[in-house]
Amino acid sequence: MTARIYQIQKNALQSGKALTRKWVLEYAPAEAKTPDPLTGWAGSGDMKQQLTLTFPSEDAARAYAEREGIAYTVIPSAPKALKIQAYADNFR
Repeated sequence: MTARIYQIQKNALQSGKALTRKWVLEYAPAEAKTPDPLTGWAGSGDMKQQLTLTFPSEDAARAYAEREGIAYTVIPSAPKALKIQAYADNFR
């Protein structure tokens, strides 16, 4: 079982940065989802896909994965570029 460790990104539709400092450990899917013959909904027998663990830092997430013997990959967060702009720049 492998896992992904990444930092939560800011929602593109909102300006707030709540919960963006947290790191998440998610398990990679072990099997593909298949449609249910009765309802047609997609599902699988992999219960670890439903598990999401949050940590205050990347080091805490790594320490947990190593302690539990979970193979993991760390997905680095994208660099945050600020575009400093004054309101008056809209009229130039």
